[in-house]
Amino acid sequence: MTSALTCEALTGGRGSSEVFRGLDLSVAPGKVLALLGPNGAGKTTLLLTLAGLLPSRSGKISVGGTRLPSGKPGAANRAGVVLVPDNRALFTQLSVEDNLRAAARRQGPKPRAMLELFPDLEKRWTVPSGALSGGEQQMLVLARALIQQPKVLLVDELSMGLAPLIVQALFRTVRQVADDQGCAVVLVEQHVNLALRMADDAAVLSRGALVLQAPAAELAAEPERVEAAYFGAGREEKAPASAAA
Repeated sequence: MTSALTCEALTGGRGSSEVFRGLDLSVAPGKVLALLGPNGAGKTTLLLTLAGLLPSRSGKISVGGTRLPSGKPGAANRAGVVLVPDNRALFTQLSVEDNLRAAARRQGPKPRAMLELFPDLEKRWTVPSGALSGGEQQMLVLARALIQQPKVLLVDELSMGLAPLIVQALFRTVRQVADDQGCAVVLVEQHVNLALRMADDAAVLSRGALVLQAPAAELAAEPERVEAAYFGAGREEKAPASAAA
């Protein structure tokens, strides 16, 4: 099976600073990869690079076997890469419906189709998104991404500032989309245990390098390996490539 997303020897950064280097990652359709690591490890910069919002320094990114041009967000989006940013970036003066309408593709689902996944948004349908609660805003951000029918969904800190019950519901939705629609997901998350329970595979990024890759269930059962990778207690050997697919 062709991977939905592949990175080969990918190096990138911001301005003159190199943030990550030599990364090899592969995510298969319908699989969720939890990308973990301490603050400042380069996780958000990596997602922005995958989405084409930052150019890579070297290496390549492929979606469905087709190489993406570096630093071209329009090309990445047309290939099916959709980013859920950590700052939400909603049109705060527009209603829930109009935020979804702005993101919808011409031949894709209509805005109200998103209510099947996020029924709580129906009662807020005509409310400006800036007046929504944090949980409702995050539902809308995720709905806005999913209405684009992504092949690769990049999710940055979905749980930030939200109550645990809302976080669990959003994670279930991400898992459902991966299972039902065959979308590949790269999830950056600080709630390590929750991410490992939901994901298929996990990778730890520390100081710009991938120091650990393994099946998520394996790491959930051996939290000391994740802790060692976070805090730099020796570089672990990567799992075989098939484990990260």
